[in-house]
Amino acid sequence: MRIFLIYLFSLPLLFFSIGCSEEKQPNIVFILADDLGWTDIAANNPNTFYETPNIDRIADEGITLTNAYAACPVCSPTRASIMTGLYPARMNTTDWFGAPQPDNVEKHWTRDKPLLPAPYTEHLSRSIPTIAEDLRFGGYKNFFAGKWHLGNMDYYPTHHGFDVNKGGYESGSPRGGYYSPYKNPQLRDGPEGECLPIRLAEETVAFIDSMHQLEKPFFTFLSFYSVHTPLETSEALKEKYEDKKGEVRAETPEFLPEGERMARQVQNHPVYAGMMESMDDAVGIVLDALDRLNISEETIVVFTSDNGGLSTSEGSPTSNLPLRAGKGWLYEGGIRVPTFMRWPKKITEGSTLDEPVSSIDFYKSLLSMSEVTDTFFHDGIDISAAVTTQRPLPDRDLFWHYPHYGNQGGSPGSAIRSGTYKLIHFYEDDRVELYNLADDIGEKNDLSNSHTDKKEELLEKLESWRESVGARAPSPNPNAVEPSE
Repeated sequence: MRIFLIYLFSLPLLFFSIGCSEEKQPNIVFILADDLGWTDIAANNPNTFYETPNIDRIADEGITLTNAYAACPVCSPTRASIMTGLYPARMNTTDWFGAPQPDNVEKHWTRDKPLLPAPYTEHLSRSIPTIAEDLRFGGYKNFFAGKWHLGNMDYYPTHHGFDVNKGGYESGSPRGGYYSPYKNPQLRDGPEGECLPIRLAEETVAFIDSMHQLEKPFFTFLSFYSVHTPLETSEALKEKYEDKKGEVRAETPEFLPEGERMARQVQNHPVYAGMMESMDDAVGIVLDALDRLNISEETIVVFTSDNGGLSTSEGSPTSNLPLRAGKGWLYEGGIRVPTFMRWPKKITEGSTLDEPVSSIDFYKSLLSMSEVTDTFFHDGIDISAAVTTQRPLPDRDLFWHYPHYGNQGGSPGSAIRSGTYKLIHFYEDDRVELYNLADDIGEKNDLSNSHTDKKEELLEKLESWRESVGARAPSPNPNAVEPSE
């Protein structure tokens, strides 16, 4: 209700507040990968096993945000945060949509755990304004392709400000796999064996071509299912990376324990590598189209991921080292994501932004860059000046709230990053861990016992934030089973 009232009273102002610069509004191409790890891309890890020259090109020709975070360690909450500029906890969208609610975990693997997950909302509310709606008010035509996973047909992209939807529906993974037939009610099947990321890129380019002919500013949101499971690639790409795997000489064991799971320590998965290459080829199709139309200079390109790489379950296809753990965990491997922005007119080639930013920041930043006035409340901030002129960002804390058991082994908790310090509060046993990321990016040295003042300071901030956004907590599980000794 609080969000709805903000929207209701702000709406009349928006129609009179659209920016009216004589300079042509930039086009926006937002590219979102699924489950892509921070160290999967060469800009963050020169020794990566994977080959992604087109994604690397965005980084080389633009800016690398080295401390960029997803708002949640799983997909739907982060996707909602990008669309709204709000923390998932404020919207009560804290788990992937379709995850068990506390009243139906009887057949789920967490049924005997000490806690029942917090209840959450399984759609993106239509009462909350989205970046697509704001850009539409500002004169943009909006296009969505790929993974939506923000609610059923009453909450599809066309209900949230997008003029065209190619493939966005409630599923969090490609039901038909990565090759046609797709079994997607919002995407017509292509020729048998057509590759899904390539198809999504071609649909995106077709829209860009049509907007160029009309001389309309456009916002395209290319949302890959890649590299989410199922793990699937062509035989040719699998064979290519099987051969490359034989050349890898790992200095660490392939797997090491992480909680009750085993976490991959080495990047050498041939199928995952093939999926990466197909996604990168699709990115190249879009970048090449911008060059062909001679509009690269006037187009903002953003590339990011919805959470960290999958390293502890479902095939554990990638390693996030030196980051700890991966998708589904509040450690850095689960929430720090590869993020790059390119805008040749404004962003210095090969630059970096090292201050922490979050997926909640894209909304205000892109509206500012497109000169569409933002009159709504957001948790995120405008980072556009830092991206384009290296102006320092204001001091602020970042927060995460994941009151659920992740399929990947993570347990319910919340986290705060304040400066270089990061605190994680785990709900099962009320445990607190504290790390200084400046000299411990792998979160190996828990400082909670030696830095008690800092621990208490950050825990107080975290508790205050949870109260301010109305964060829901897990509850004791009456059917919990005591672990055997």
